[in-house]
Amino acid sequence: MPAIRQVDLRTARRLAIAKQRIAGIAPRSSPSKVLDVVRSIRCVQLDPISVVARSPLLVLRSRLDAFDPRHLDRLVYRDRSLFEYWAHAASIVLSEDFAIHRFRMRRWPGDGAWGDRIRSWIDSNSALKRSVLSSLRRRGPLRIRDMADLSVESWKSSGWTADRNVDQMIRFLWMQGKVLVSDRRGLEKWWNLAERVLPDDVRAQRLGEAQVARRAIELSLKCLGVGTAQHIAGHFTHGYPGLPATLAAFERTGVIERVDVVRDGSPLRGTWYVHRDDVPLLERIQRDEWEPRTTLLSPFDNLIHDRKRLLTMFDLDYRMEIYVPVAKRKYGYYAMPLLDGDRFIARVDPAFDRERSVLVVKSIVPEPAVRPDRSNAVPIATAVRELATWLGAPTVDVAPAVPAPWRRLG
Repeated sequence: MPAIRQVDLRTARRLAIAKQRIAGIAPRSSPSKVLDVVRSIRCVQLDPISVVARSPLLVLRSRLDAFDPRHLDRLVYRDRSLFEYWAHAASIVLSEDFAIHRFRMRRWPGDGAWGDRIRSWIDSNSALKRSVLSSLRRRGPLRIRDMADLSVESWKSSGWTADRNVDQMIRFLWMQGKVLVSDRRGLEKWWNLAERVLPDDVRAQRLGEAQVARRAIELSLKCLGVGTAQHIAGHFTHGYPGLPATLAAFERTGVIERVDVVRDGSPLRGTWYVHRDDVPLLERIQRDEWEPRTTLLSPFDNLIHDRKRLLTMFDLDYRMEIYVPVAKRKYGYYAMPLLDGDRFIARVDPAFDRERSVLVVKSIVPEPAVRPDRSNAVPIATAVRELATWLGAPTVDVAPAVPAPWRRLG
């Protein structure tokens, strides 16, 4: 067996960043470039919070020059090259990956008490299910509020979903791939039958279980650059079958290569892999052929969504503070990590005042190893001004709490 390749942690970080398309010169936005980026990262997480902008837009803005949201809308709601489904969370995914996502659709909600509860509720509300599907067939696309609640058993929950029966039925039918989001107007979704949203050739895609495992696992590792089985399982392929056996087969046949990711002379815990297609890029990075970029990342960005991996690889212990009482927040409501090359140097808490066209910077908190000074003020100012320009905010208001060397951002 060949010797295991040694990869220092800095190189591993750079490979991960490069594979996530956050290194080098950002390409100019166009529908084809947006699709190209999504192919590299495989999914873009959805989230309704828009204190700055909606998260999918921030994710793509970090990877494309002058990103135009209309390019994404065209791909999702007109061209149907992308669609909304569940990856590691509710996301925009590739239509060409439909056969992979179909694996989850056919098996959802799965086994166990939670799956049993959902199946029982759907069965009890068969009239509501028929009504939703019939309404969409006759009058779709429709909004949730356009459909009647014919439930006989309300959905019980301690959260916001309690008694929202049409919402829940639509969500469950969405997970099963029977209905999909046909359009969005603002944050409001318009639903339709899946066969009216995705083209026939997309929905005709079929892969066996082993084929799903091989394709999904390969794609996931390529998105990560380097990763362990746990990292792969937690990316867009969460829940797919045969991970250990598939990784072992890939290693035997040379599809993937085992590596030791080394920090301060000692390998990190776990078995790490790199895809053979990424070895040339890895070797170029080891030769210091690397073009850093500075950018602010959405809290839901693909590079940072796996918090354990993020801490292991980047020493960034990141938690959102949306639900933390104001007085107890350390970083801010929507703190965006600031990536400078291959390290995170601060967390910026911005808000876009749309009425005044002003980007308000409420706080900038340095990472523990970073001391605010004039040298690191440059990448921070660059990242904040780029965000402001993209938002159409000619003015940046900086709060007095921002460290003095970092206040000159406007």
